[in-house]
Amino acid sequence: MSSKTLTVREATLGVLRSFGVDRVFGNPGSTELGFLHDWPADIEYVLGLQEACVVGMADGYAQATGRPAFVNLHSAAGLGHALGNLFTAFRNKTPLVVTAGQQARSLLRMRPYLFAEEAEQFPKPYVKWSSEPARAEDVPAAVAQAFLTAMQHPRGPAFVSVPSDDWTRPTTAAPIRRIATEFAPDPAAVVRLAAAIQAAKRPAFVVGAEVDRSGCVEQMLAVAERTKAAVWASPMSSRSSFPERHPLFAGFLPAAPEGLARALRDSDLIVVFGAPVFTFHVEGQCDVLDDETPVWQITDDPIEAASAAVGDTIISTLGKAVDALLSTLPNTTDREPPSARPTAPVPSAQNPIPPAYVLSRLSALMPQDAIVVEEAPSHRPAMQRYMPIRGAGSFYTLASGGLGYSLPASVGIALARPGRRIVCLVGDGSAMYCIQAIWTAAQRGLAVTFVVMNNRGYGALRAFSQIMQVHRPPGIDLPALDFVGLAKGLGCAAKRVTDVADLDRTLVEALASNGPMLVDIVVDETTSDLFNSHPDD
Repeated sequence: MSSKTLTVREATLGVLRSFGVDRVFGNPGSTELGFLHDWPADIEYVLGLQEACVVGMADGYAQATGRPAFVNLHSAAGLGHALGNLFTAFRNKTPLVVTAGQQARSLLRMRPYLFAEEAEQFPKPYVKWSSEPARAEDVPAAVAQAFLTAMQHPRGPAFVSVPSDDWTRPTTAAPIRRIATEFAPDPAAVVRLAAAIQAAKRPAFVVGAEVDRSGCVEQMLAVAERTKAAVWASPMSSRSSFPERHPLFAGFLPAAPEGLARALRDSDLIVVFGAPVFTFHVEGQCDVLDDETPVWQITDDPIEAASAAVGDTIISTLGKAVDALLSTLPNTTDREPPSARPTAPVPSAQNPIPPAYVLSRLSALMPQDAIVVEEAPSHRPAMQRYMPIRGAGSFYTLASGGLGYSLPASVGIALARPGRRIVCLVGDGSAMYCIQAIWTAAQRGLAVTFVVMNNRGYGALRAFSQIMQVHRPPGIDLPALDFVGLAKGLGCAAKRVTDVADLDRTLVEALASNGPMLVDIVVDETTSDLFNSHPDD
C-alpha cells in the first residue's frame, strides 16, 4: 500500500469530518470493531446501552444542532432494536446517517452468524436511501451520499450497511461535495396566497414542526403580527413553532376531526405552514374539509403536498416561502386581532397530586431558557394549558407516536446545548422503553432533570378504552415500578414525591442539580383529558 493510499476507515472518517460530525452515537459489536479501531481524538464516541437509545440520542442531537448526526449500530440485530426510533426519526424529518455492521464479505454466501439478509432492505421504508456497497472501496462515497441525501428537504435518515472486513481495504478519498438544499416558492402562488390573506376577515394560521426545524419562528411571528391572524399549533406537532404566551396564539389543534373543525369553525381562511393538512389520530367528520373553507399549505415535502385532503399547496423550504410572503403582504391591516386565549385557572394543590398542578409548578420553577423534551401523552393537554413554551428551539417531542424517543433524545439535546437545563417530561409507561439512556446522562454529568409523571399505567390507553367503550382491557396497569431504584442503579440521583407538600422543594433540587436527577411524581391516575379537543372551551 502506497503512502497516499487510504483505508476505507480513514476515508470514511474524512467524510464525517467534512460534514461537521464531532460525535458518533453507537453501541458497538464485533462487526464494527474495524471501524472503531484506534479511535481518533477529534470525534467523540457517545455510548448508548441499547440501540433505540442510540438513535434517539442522535436524533435529539441532530435536531438541536441543525446538523446531521452519525449513528453506528451492530449488525441486523442492532438495527432491529433501533427501528422504533428510526421510524420516529423518519417522521421527525431528522437528518441522520445510520450505519450497521455486516458480516465479512467472504462469509456472506454461507449466511453466517450475525448475517444481515438483504441488509439494505431492512430499514425501508423508514429511510430516505439505503445501500450496501458492492465493493469495499465504495463505502466512503456511499456514506457521503447518505449525508447528502439526509440533508435534502424533506430531511430524514439514510442507511449504509458495511461488511466488517471493508474497513481495512484500500480506497481513495471521497470527493467533498455540497448541495444547496434551499428552494424558493412559485412567485405567482405567493401573490395569490397574499391576496387571499388580505381578503379574509378571520384568517387562521396553523404552524407545524417544520417552522421551528427551519429556524423560521421569528419570520412566522412577523407574518402573524402583520396580518393579525390567529395562530394554532398543528395536531401532534413535535416542535414549538410560535411563542405560546403571545396574544395571537390561539391554542393547539387536536388530532380528532370534530375537535379540529370546532376550533377552526369561525375561520374564513386556513393557511398551514410546515405541517400536513391534517394529522388525525381518530376517525370522524371534519367539516372544514367539506365546507369549502379555503385552505392553503406551505411545505417542503412533495408527498405531504400530494396527500393533503383539500386546498392549494406551495412547495418550498419554509424560510424562503415565509420571506417571500412577508415581502408580498402589505405592512399594515385594518383587521381586528382575534381575542386572546383565556388564561387557565390555577390548579389546586391537593392529594392525590393533580397532573395539572405538577405541570404548573414545573413551569413556574424551571429556568426561563430551559428546553422541554416531552413524552407524556395522557398529560399533553394539561401541559399545553399550564406549561406554555416560549417558541424557537425550546420544545421537542416525537412525531411518530411510537414511545421510547424523548428520554434518549433529551440526552442528545443536552450534549448539543451545554449550559442549558433540559427538562425531560415523561410518563411512567414511556420511560420504560429507553430507561437505559439515563446511564449515558449520568456518565457524562448532563444537566437533565427527568420528571416522571407516574400514574401507574398507560394513561393514554385508559382514555382510549373509555372513548372506544372497551371494557377491562388487559395490559394497562403498571404497578410496582421503582423509578428511584432504577435511576440510582444507572448512576443517577433520584427522589419520589407522593405528597404535594414535597413537590416544590424536590423540583427545585432537581432543577439545580449539577448532573442529572430523576423525580418520580405519583399523580392522580383518574385524571386524563387526552382527547379534550379544545381545552379553553
